[in-house]
Amino acid sequence: MREHRRSTILMQSPPTVLSFAAIGGKKEAEGPMGEYFDKINEDPYFSEDTFEKGESQLQKQAVDHALRKGGLEPGQIDVLFGGDLLNQCTGTTYGIKSYEIPFLGIYGACSTMAEGLLLASLFVDRQIARKAMAVTSSHFCTAERQYRMPLNYGGQRTPTSQWTATASGALAVSASSQPPYVRGCTVGKIVDMGVTDANNMGAAMAPAAFSTISAFFEDTGLTPGDFDHIVTGDLGAVGSSVLCSLFEREGVSIADRHLDCGKMIYDPDTQDVHAGGSGCGCAGSLLCGYFLPMLQKGTIKNILFAATGALLSPTVSQQGQAIPSISHLVWISNERG
Repeated sequence: MREHRRSTILMQSPPTVLSFAAIGGKKEAEGPMGEYFDKINEDPYFSEDTFEKGESQLQKQAVDHALRKGGLEPGQIDVLFGGDLLNQCTGTTYGIKSYEIPFLGIYGACSTMAEGLLLASLFVDRQIARKAMAVTSSHFCTAERQYRMPLNYGGQRTPTSQWTATASGALAVSASSQPPYVRGCTVGKIVDMGVTDANNMGAAMAPAAFSTISAFFEDTGLTPGDFDHIVTGDLGAVGSSVLCSLFEREGVSIADRHLDCGKMIYDPDTQDVHAGGSGCGCAGSLLCGYFLPMLQKGTIKNILFAATGALLSPTVSQQGQAIPSISHLVWISNERG
């Protein structure tokens, strides 16, 4: 029998998510989570002349708000982890370059916020950094142009397709005695179940979420009942159903506490988003705008935040290759333990 490889790390001195901010666009404001954004931009160009420059401004706004809410200056941040969906993560590099903060670019597709928070927390916990930040974003127009087709093409979207959120989330992590605390994390592994349909990301990513969440439970001995919510992002309606079914096959039920950011950010009855939302900014903004404030106030005590990403590119997709996926997990709590 193959020996189980432990992939969960418990924090030695759980750091605090010191400040956080969520920025959204017009469509996000019209959804059920609209009130939880720190700022809404009606203009998809963000006063720039291209959507790509606009996404960089979107990220800059998120970092600005997170710094201001925490009473922080850029010079107090030892390292910033960031990434997005654009080629070479240019949305991030052009957005944060003026801060002159030591920068580590990361790419986890839509799992990037979980990856960034995981790394920032480990750097602080292991005293590599005193204060660290994580930021990510997505933009409907930039993602559509890069991954699918020109915006004015007017092609039909399949029922399983998801709508890329125009949103950004940023947060700062530091040693502190105030909640919310990062108690632990699980580094995901690449899972490829042979799904080739780039318009069905939920089905491609659900097995990765199952793999990572299962590894956390196996490593820690904890169960779904120990958490208020098991939060994924962004599986959408299709992937969420697949995830719950995978757990049910193992005799484990998570349906009563599973929430998915892709299902939460839009109203499927009034907004034409098909299977739900997606994009780095979807999970990132809801973590920073909705879940972290509730953990800070004590409205909820414990969540698992398991963002998911499809690690494809337009080139390999057009070549018919399957979609490998990843999910990274962070345990966030109102209690330090």
